[in-house]
Amino acid sequence: MVGEALVVSSPSLEPPILSSSLFLSLFTLLSSVLSLSFSSSLLSNSRQQLPWTTPTATKKKLVVEVVAAHNLMPKDGEGSCSPFVEVEFENQRLRTQVKYKDLNPVWSEKLIFHVKDVADLPYRTIEINVFNEKGPAIAEIFWISLKFYLSTKEAVKEVTSGDAAVSGSSSSSSKKNKKLQQQGPAMARQQQQQMAPDNNNKPSQQTQQHAKPGGPKPGDIKPVVITTGHAPAIPRPGGGVPAGVGGLRNVFSGGSNEFSLKETSPHLGGGLLHRDKTSSTYDLVEQMQYLYVRILKCRDVSASGGGEVMAEVKLGNYRGITKRVSANNPEWGQVFAFSKDCIQSSVAEIFVKEKDKDEFLGRVWFDLNEVPRRVPPDSQLASQWHRMEDKKGDKSKAGEVMVSIWFGTQADEAFAEAWHSKAANVHFDGLSSIKSKVYLSPKLWYFRVTIIEAQDIVPGEKGASMVKFPELSVKAQVGNQVFRTRIAQASPSRSLSNPYWNEDLMFVVAEPFEDYLLVSVEDRVAPGRDEVVGRVLLPVTAIERRTDDKAVTSRWFNLDNHLGNAGEPKIVSRFGSRIHLRVSLEGGYHVLDEATMYSSDVRPTAKQLWKPHIGVLEIGILGATGLIPIKLKEGKGGSTDSYCVAKYGHKWVRTRTVVDSLSPKWNEQYTWEVFDPCTVITVGVFDNSRVDKNTTNAGGYRDSRIGKVRIRLSTLESDRVYTHSYPLLMLHTSGVKKMGELHLAVRFSCANMGNMLSIYSLALLPKMHYVHPLSVNQLDSLRYQAMNVVASRLSRAEPPLGREVVEYMLDHDSHMWSMRRSKANFFRLMSVLSSFVAMGRFVESMRNWNKPVYSTIFMMIFLVLVSFPELIIPLLLLYMAFVGIWRYRSRPRQPPHMDTRLSHAETVYPDELDEEFDSFPTSRSAEIVRMRYDRLRSVAGRIQTVVGDMASQGERFQALLSWRDPRATFLFVNFCLFAAVGFYLVPTKAVVALWGLYVLRPPKFRSKLPSRALSFFRRLPTKADSFL
Repeated sequence: MVGEALVVSSPSLEPPILSSSLFLSLFTLLSSVLSLSFSSSLLSNSRQQLPWTTPTATKKKLVVEVVAAHNLMPKDGEGSCSPFVEVEFENQRLRTQVKYKDLNPVWSEKLIFHVKDVADLPYRTIEINVFNEKGPAIAEIFWISLKFYLSTKEAVKEVTSGDAAVSGSSSSSSKKNKKLQQQGPAMARQQQQQMAPDNNNKPSQQTQQHAKPGGPKPGDIKPVVITTGHAPAIPRPGGGVPAGVGGLRNVFSGGSNEFSLKETSPHLGGGLLHRDKTSSTYDLVEQMQYLYVRILKCRDVSASGGGEVMAEVKLGNYRGITKRVSANNPEWGQVFAFSKDCIQSSVAEIFVKEKDKDEFLGRVWFDLNEVPRRVPPDSQLASQWHRMEDKKGDKSKAGEVMVSIWFGTQADEAFAEAWHSKAANVHFDGLSSIKSKVYLSPKLWYFRVTIIEAQDIVPGEKGASMVKFPELSVKAQVGNQVFRTRIAQASPSRSLSNPYWNEDLMFVVAEPFEDYLLVSVEDRVAPGRDEVVGRVLLPVTAIERRTDDKAVTSRWFNLDNHLGNAGEPKIVSRFGSRIHLRVSLEGGYHVLDEATMYSSDVRPTAKQLWKPHIGVLEIGILGATGLIPIKLKEGKGGSTDSYCVAKYGHKWVRTRTVVDSLSPKWNEQYTWEVFDPCTVITVGVFDNSRVDKNTTNAGGYRDSRIGKVRIRLSTLESDRVYTHSYPLLMLHTSGVKKMGELHLAVRFSCANMGNMLSIYSLALLPKMHYVHPLSVNQLDSLRYQAMNVVASRLSRAEPPLGREVVEYMLDHDSHMWSMRRSKANFFRLMSVLSSFVAMGRFVESMRNWNKPVYSTIFMMIFLVLVSFPELIIPLLLLYMAFVGIWRYRSRPRQPPHMDTRLSHAETVYPDELDEEFDSFPTSRSAEIVRMRYDRLRSVAGRIQTVVGDMASQGERFQALLSWRDPRATFLFVNFCLFAAVGFYLVPTKAVVALWGLYVLRPPKFRSKLPSRALSFFRRLPTKADSFL
C-alpha cells in the first residue's frame, strides 16, 4: 500500500496530526499482495484479479481496527498530547476515543463501515487522520498501527497477532472468480508466488469455506504494511511483516532490524578444509589469493641513446608499470599483486620498454599453471634471471630480466608494499595513499610550569603625563599553546617591581622534544596593549622529568630586558630582572587524548611505571557491504574508495584503500597488547579523497566519514571469536542514516585470568591523577591540546593520516551542546532510577492491599526482618547473587553497538539536528538563534524550578532548628525531647515494628489527608521568600 501525506481541514477541529490516503485494492486485501508501488495497470486489471465471487445476498462491511500509534510529538506545552483517530470511508466518518496525555496511545477499537459495492473498492479510498484534541498541528510523520478486513458480521473476532501493522481478510464465498483463469501468464505467476502459502491447503480451505461462510479464517488473514517509504514491503511466508521494512518501524518490536547487529559466519583462515600453517597468525580473516610478480632489474638491454627504460606486467586486461630508470643501471625492485578473482588470462607477460615508446625491447611470459605457491613463514622465493625475446622471437639479443613470480595470500610480506591490480586507475601521486600502514602516536607528556614570582621588574613606558601602578602578568608559550597568569595584585609586604603569582600552567608536549618554553613578563600599558618587559627561553629537552609526587626544585632565571631594535645601544641596568620558576615534565599522569568514557589506554607516560600486559586483542577487518556512494566519478557514477582505521592505545592501523567498490574486502588482521580490559577499541571507515586526481589537484584532502564502531573489551568473553556485521551509522542534518555494514572478527585472549581479575580492584587512572588531581576544565583543555599534537604528528607521516580522521576517531566534538544528547542522557538517568521507582510502586501496592494475600505475606516478612535485623544484609546479598546467577542464562551474546533509540537519533527534530551541526560560534541567522535561545531558556526554566524545589526542601530541614519560625522550632524541639525519652524506654525493634504496621495498615483505616508530620514539614519557611 502507499501512504501519502495529506492535509485535511476540519472546521470544528484543529489541523490533523497525520493524514493518509490509502488506495485499497480488493485483490490486495484478500490475496496479500504487498506492494508499495501501485501501478495503473494493476488498478485497471483489478477486476480480473478478484479471487472470489461475491454473492449479492451477502451485505459486506469494511472493518478498520485502530490499534496504536507510536512516537507522537508533544503539542500541549506540557510534553504530551491527546490524540484520537478519525477514519472516513464513502462519506462515513467514525472516530476513536481520545487518549489524554499519551504519546504512545493504544486504542484497539474496531470501526465498521458499510460497503455499497465491492466491485468499486479498487477505486475507493480510506482517509485516516490522527488529530490532537487541543493545540496546533503536528507537522511530523508518525506511524499508526491499523487492522482492516471485510466481514458480514457486526462484531468481528480478532484472529491476528498484534505484530501486524495492518491486516485484511474477507468472509465471502470461497469460489474463485472465473475471470481469474483468463488473466495473463505474468500475472498468474505473480499471484502464484504471492499465494504460495495457501496453495498447499487449497482443497481443504475451499471445503471449510463452503461449510462455514461466516467470519475470517486465520489462514486467510494476511498482513498489509502502510508506509510512507519507498522500499517494498516483503511479506513473510507465515504472514508476518519484517520489522523495519519499508520505513515502518513495528510498534511492538524493539526497533528496526536495519540498525541492529548481525552475526556472520565467514570462512576464517580459509575454512576447515583449506587451513595452512599461517592459520595460527591469520585466522581471523578470509584468505585472499594473489599472484605476486617481483621485478628487480634487467641487463644487456639495448636502449637507443641510453635513455630511460621501464618494465610492464600484463595479465589479461590489467597492466602494471614500474618506475622509469636509466638504461645504464636498470633496477626497479617493485612487486605487483593481482587478485586471483580478477585473473582473466592463463599467461603473465613482462615487457621491458623504452620511455614513451610502444614497442618493447624484450619480453618474457609465464604459464600460470606452472607458477609455484608460497606459504609463509617460508623464505621469500629467490629471483632468477630469465632471457627475454624480442618482437621477432629471438632470445639472443633481447637481454635478461630478474623476476620472481608466485601465488600467495595477504599474509605474504610483499602484500603491504605491492602495487595492487584493483588500483590500476589510481594516478601516481595517489598510489602512496592507498597502502596499509601502522602508525604510532607520539609519546605525550604533561609539562607543568609554575610561575612563582619575579624580582626587579622595570615597568613599561605609559606616557609622561600618566602615573599608574604597573599591571604585570606572565605569558608562557610552548609551540601553539599559550597561557597567561592573572595580573599580580599589589601587596603591602612587596614592592611593585617584585610581583607574586604562584600559578600552575599545564602544557602538552610530545617526544622527541622540539619545542621551547618562552616565558615573558608583560605590563599592560593601555587597554588591549601589553608591553614585554622581560623574557626567557628554555628548551624542553633540558627540563627535569619526574614520575611521582616529589617536589621539584625551583630555580631563578634571568630575564632578557634588552628587547629594542638591534641598532639601539643596550642600556646598562643596575639590577638584573629575574623570574622564579618551577618546571617539570610529569611522567606519572596519563595524557588523555580521547574521551574518558572511550579511552583505549590508561597507562602513565613514564614507561618504568608500566605493568605487564594481561592479554592480547586481535581484530580481523574483513570488509564492508552496502556502502553508500560518497562521490561521483566521470563515466562511473557513484563510487567509494574506502579504507578502515583502527585505534587502540598508541597504535593506529590503516588498511589499504579498495578503489571503486561499494562492498570492499580488506581481510587484514592486527594485534594489540592489552593492559586494561576496561578499554575501548574504535574502528572507523573513511573515503579516500587522495585517489581522485581532480580532488588532489584542487587540494581537497579531507577524507569523508562513513561511520565508526566502538567495542569495549570488558564486554567480550575470553578466547572467543566474535564475527558480526556492525551497522555504520552517521547522523546528518536530515537524520540518522545507515552508510553500510562493517564486518569484523574480534578475539580477546587472556594469558592469566587472575591478573585480569585483579585489575578490576585497581584505580582506573595512574596515581598522580588522585594525588595531584587536575580540574575538569584543565582536563578538557589538555585533551584538546593533546588531540592537536597527535593530529599534527600523524599528518606528517607518509601516507598522512588526516586531521579530520584523527578528530573523528578521538571524538573531538563530544563536549559540544546537543539537545538530542541532553534528552538521551536524561532518559538514561530515568532508566537508572526506574528500578527505584518500581520498588516504590511495589511498596505502594502492598500498602493499598490490592492483593490482600501478598500484602499479608509482605507484612509478615517485614516483622521477621525487624525481629532479626541481622538477616537483612545477608538476605539482600543472597538475593543479588541469585539474580546474577539467574540472569547468566540470558546474558548478552553479542558485543554492544550503536543504538539509535538510546541516542534519540530516530525521534530528533530537524531543528535540533541543525543546531547540533552548527559551527561554534554560530553561523545561523539572528532569527533562528533567537528561537533556539528562547527554547533553551524554557528548558533551563524548568530545570531552575526543579532545583529551586530541591533547595526549598533542604531549607525546610534547616528551618527545623533555625528558629526562623519560632513556633515550629518550639514544637520540634519538644518532640525531640519526648521522642528521646520514648526511644530510650521502648526497644528500637518495637518502634520500627509499630511504625511499619502503621504505614502498612489497610486503606480502610487510613485518611486521604496527608499525615500530620508531612503537613508540619510543608509549613516550614524557606529562603524563597527573600528572592527578588
